[in-house]
Amino acid sequence: LKSTVPSTANSKGMQVISLSRKDEVITYVSRNLEPYRGFHIFMRALPELLRRRPNARVLIVGGNGRGYGKMPNPDHYGNLTTWREVFTSEIVPKIPPKDWNRIHFLGRVPQSTLIQIFQLSTVHIYWTVPFVLSWGLLEAMSVGCAVVGSDTEPMHEVIEHGVNGRLVDYFDVGGLVEEVHSLLDHADERHQLGANARESVFRKYDLNTVCLPKQLEWVYGLASE
Repeated sequence: LKSTVPSTANSKGMQVISLSRKDEVITYVSRNLEPYRGFHIFMRALPELLRRRPNARVLIVGGNGRGYGKMPNPDHYGNLTTWREVFTSEIVPKIPPKDWNRIHFLGRVPQSTLIQIFQLSTVHIYWTVPFVLSWGLLEAMSVGCAVVGSDTEPMHEVIEHGVNGRLVDYFDVGGLVEEVHSLLDHADERHQLGANARESVFRKYDLNTVCLPKQLEWVYGLASE
């Protein structure tokens, strides 16, 4: 699979990058880039990940609007008005300028593009506080992504550590780095985790064979009461 995805806009317009499954691609996806979805933990892991993985590309999908939590407090962050700006400014001194060319903020993308990104992903990172699970995680698993996620509810509902993904303590930046680094080095483990993730999603969440029949059963049960 080869795919061309838009990267961060610059003074010359929108940069375009071409990637394939032969490339080392780390992905992170959230509707909005915010602490509720562990964006700060992910960003703090990037300096060491990029140092250890000199050929890795990082694709970051998500908007800069208000998500489930609050926007940055101007009394504390001054003119930094988005969480992307806040956490980028935090790690700028820790990443050499040349390595920023390997970090690609894609903004929000259509679902068709999102699926292409998941298909390119070598390791997918999903982080969340105990809150509603993102449908994007199930999409990533259905594509066969090797997922490293936060050890929080509701992750336990869909990820069994070491079987169809890897789980790390929510606040453990170093642990996140270690798990991603390890999976990038071990293709057989990645592929097995991804295959198990895909199987588990189809077995538990397929619309036509699982979810829709259960929903109809529930509706018919209400109607008969």
